[in-house]
Amino acid sequence: MRVIMLQPNIDFRGRVWRALAGLGFAIASGSAWPHSQIAAGVFGVIAAFLLFEASRGWCAARACKIKTPF
Repeated sequence: MRVIMLQPNIDFRGRVWRALAGLGFAIASGSAWPHSQIAAGVFGVIAAFLLFEASRGWCAARACKIKTPF
């Protein structure tokens, strides 16, 4: 049996939630920049990862067999 990496494992609703969370973290990153570049960088990385998950339809937690509500 062949396993395909990053095979989609979330539905449209999960993709929307991850995209909204990614946009929220992107806004938080921009807001945090004048105060703490480290926090802004961490928020930026989280935002990029969430937007990647939303674009691919893939959830890292679900790939690790962790049940998520969306």
